[in-house]
Amino acid sequence: MILLRKILFPFALLYGLITSIRNFLFDNGILKSYTFDLPIIAVGNLSVGGTGKTPQIEYLIRLLSDTYRVATLSRGYKRISKGFVLADTTANAEILGDEPFQFYQKFDNIQVAVDANRKNGIEQLLSQELKPEVVLLDDAFQHRKVKAGFYIMLTAYGDLYSNDFMLPTGNLRECRNGAKRANIIIVTKCPSELTIQERNEIRKSLDISDNQQLYFTTIVYDDNVYSENQILKVSEIWGRDKVLLAGIAKPKPFFDFLKNRKDECLSYPDHHHFTEKDILDIKSKSINKIIITTEKDYVRLKGSIPSDQLFYLPIKSKFLSGEDAFKKRILNYVGRSTTNS
Repeated sequence: MILLRKILFPFALLYGLITSIRNFLFDNGILKSYTFDLPIIAVGNLSVGGTGKTPQIEYLIRLLSDTYRVATLSRGYKRISKGFVLADTTANAEILGDEPFQFYQKFDNIQVAVDANRKNGIEQLLSQELKPEVVLLDDAFQHRKVKAGFYIMLTAYGDLYSNDFMLPTGNLRECRNGAKRANIIIVTKCPSELTIQERNEIRKSLDISDNQQLYFTTIVYDDNVYSENQILKVSEIWGRDKVLLAGIAKPKPFFDFLKNRKDECLSYPDHHHFTEKDILDIKSKSINKIIITTEKDYVRLKGSIPSDQLFYLPIKSKFLSGEDAFKKRILNYVGRSTTNS
């Protein structure tokens, strides 16, 4: 695979040129970006997958939804539906995509919508009788047709965009200088004991502009795993024989947190659609065992695996420092924008 990526280097240069021209056209108004009269926060990254967008969106939901009417708008990756869909009681992971459906199930005081055309999606949300006061755009850093009022860009510790290259040789969706559009850059999935020296080295590597703020977060696992009707403490199930299952971009930390030497770890591609054959295989490997999976996989597996056997482990994003400053920056932007509108 590494050799193939090196062979495809000329295509990476071509792809980088195409995305740079596209950004130039948007930056100079040759291609039109649309703005809206309400605060819009876009959360995304430069690279493909695995930077922790979902826990960051959930963090923003928790921060804002008690004060403002919040809507999330996602593309709805790998959903079977088309066009604009606003989640309701008939929604499921196939209709919305796994991550939007996770938002819908987890937060009952927000609107959850999907539309590959973000401009149309926002217009549809604003046509609802109960209009949102804040829109969170999920994975929309490269969606230049809508100009968000605030951009949060994520990059994963150990896989910084400054050390990466364009697809298909590397994992970047656009050139590294695209990071300049971000108001805030967050280095995610950091070790909890990340030193000041390491943070300074990362800051230097990322070449942060004076008008940008840099934060560091880590992933925190819940103390419990949850099924439809049960809650078990993680400390009580570490020693039990179990099957660990993940269809996410980088499952190793999830497996490492839960597994003992007897556990079987089943890994699938990110956003994997579980076939009937997959389900039969999972069931055959988990006889008399509980299955623990991620929240994202749980919403796709629920109903296919016995409810008393299938559990999920929630995660949250935690700031290593500067959380109050981050909250203040977001709340000031939203408060100022809603007042103006």
